[in-house]
Amino acid sequence: MRIRKKLIVLHTTFSLALAAILALALRPAVRDVVRDAELHEAGLALAAILSRDPSATPAGFDERIRQWQGLLGPEAAVRVTSAEALGLDAEAASRLRGIAAEGRAAESPLVKDGPQREPVLIAALADDRFVSVSLKLEAARRGVIRLYILTTIALLSVYGLVAGALEIFVLPRNVYEPIGAMLDADQAVQEGREAEQIIPESAIPSDELGEIMRSRNQAILAIRRHERDLGLALSRLEEVAADLKTKNHLLETARQNLADTGRLASLGMMSAGLAHEMNTPLAVLKGLAEKLGTGGLSPEEQALMQRVVGRLERLSDSLLHIARVRPLERRVVALCPLVDEAWTLVRLDKRRPSSTLEVELPTGLTIACDPDRLVQVLVNLLRNAAEASAPRPGAGGSGGPVRVVGDLVERDGGRWLSLKVRDQGPGIAPEVLPDLFQPFVSTRLDSHGTGLGLAVSEGIVREHAGLLVARNMADGGAEFEVLLPADEAAASEPGLVDSSAGTDGRATSASETHTA
Repeated sequence: MRIRKKLIVLHTTFSLALAAILALALRPAVRDVVRDAELHEAGLALAAILSRDPSATPAGFDERIRQWQGLLGPEAAVRVTSAEALGLDAEAASRLRGIAAEGRAAESPLVKDGPQREPVLIAALADDRFVSVSLKLEAARRGVIRLYILTTIALLSVYGLVAGALEIFVLPRNVYEPIGAMLDADQAVQEGREAEQIIPESAIPSDELGEIMRSRNQAILAIRRHERDLGLALSRLEEVAADLKTKNHLLETARQNLADTGRLASLGMMSAGLAHEMNTPLAVLKGLAEKLGTGGLSPEEQALMQRVVGRLERLSDSLLHIARVRPLERRVVALCPLVDEAWTLVRLDKRRPSSTLEVELPTGLTIACDPDRLVQVLVNLLRNAAEASAPRPGAGGSGGPVRVVGDLVERDGGRWLSLKVRDQGPGIAPEVLPDLFQPFVSTRLDSHGTGLGLAVSEGIVREHAGLLVARNMADGGAEFEVLLPADEAAASEPGLVDSSAGTDGRATSASETHTA
C-alpha cells in the first residue's frame, strides 16, 4: 500500500476511535448532569406540595395536586397513592412515615428511577398515603445531546483540518516528493541513466529524509569510484595476463629447448653407458673368438655367442630410442634363468677376478619385466659384487662368494619382490653412499670403472616402478636390493613363463652354487 493510502486509512481509523472515545467518556457524564437537574427540580416541586396544609380533606388535597400538575406541565407526574401502588416494601414505607412524623418529608424523600430513567421522589403524608413526584426535562435532554454531537463534530473537524493541512502543506513537500525523487533516481540506476542517478540538492529537504538522500548520493558516487577503480584493475589484469601469456610462451620455448638439451646430454650419457655395457659382451666375444681360432666351439658356446651378438644389437638399438620414450616390453619370465644369464656374461669377462655365485631363490619364482633390461641390471650388480669380493692385490687366493637372495616380502602395507646381491668386500665408503647412483660416481681404484653402471641400473629399476637400495651389512660387505611391486611378480603358470631369457631355460631351486 502506498504511503498516502496508509495515511488516509490512519486518519479514518483515528476519527472513528475519537468518536468512540467521546461516546464512552462524555455520554455518562452528560446523563448524570441531566439527572441531577431533574432530581433538583423534582425536589423543589415536592417541597412545594408538602408545604400546603396537610389537614385539608383528601378531595381538596387532590385538587391542589392537579393544580400543581398543571403548573409543572406535561414533563412532571404527581401522584397520591398507597405504598403498594408505588412498589414500596414495609420497611421503606415505615421509614418514610417516621420521616414525615418528624416533619422532614420534603428534606429526605425516597429516590427511585422511573420507566424512562427519570428520578422519582416519594414522601409519606399524614393520612397514611404517599405522594410521588417525577420530572423529565426533555428540553434539557435534547440540549445536552446537541451539545454532545456538536462537541464530537467540532473535535473531528479540528482533526480533519489538521490532517488536511498535513496532506496539503506538509507531507507533499517533506515526504511524498523526496520519496518520489529517490524512486526516480533508483529507476535511473536500474536503467543505466547515469545523469539522473544523483538527486539534486534543491530536492533534498533538511530533515531525516534529506540525510538518507544525501547518504544515498554518496553511496552512488562511491560505487562509481569503485567501478572506475575496478575498470582500471581489469585493464591492468588484462595487461598482466597478456604479459604472463608471453612469458609462458617464452618459458615453454625454453622448456622445449631445455628438453632438447637434456636429450643431448642423455645421449652423451647413454653413449658412455653403452660403451660401458658393451665391454662385457665384447670381452665374451673376444674370448670366444680366441677359442674359435684354437680349436672350435661347443654348441653351448655357439649359442652363447649368438646371444651376446643379439645383446650388442639391442644395446645399439637403444641409441635410436634416446630421443623418445620407449615403453617396456614386459613378459613373465623365470627369475633364476635371468640370474644365470647375467652371471654367464660376468663370468666370461676375463678382467673379472675369479669368484663363486650362491643363489637362494624360491622354486618357480617368476617376474613380469623387460628381460634384457633386467639382465643389464643384474650384470652390473653381479660384476660390482665380484670385483668387491676379489682379494686385494698381492693377497693371493680366490675371492669370496657372491650371494643372490630373493623372495616375496610385505613392506609398507604392500607386497614386493625382493632380490638382494651381497658381496664379501670392504663395503661402501660413507661419503660415497649418498651419491652412489649418480652418473660418473665410482668406487673402483683401477681404470675400468666409469661410474655409469649403477646410475643406469637405478634408472631401469625405476622404469619398472621399483626401487634400488644400497647398504653396508653389519658383518662386512655391501648389499644391493632390487625391490619391485608385487604386481610385477607372478606365480608360475603353464604357458606364461618365458624360459628363453635364461641360458638354458631351467629354474634354479632352493640353493645352487656357480663357480667362475
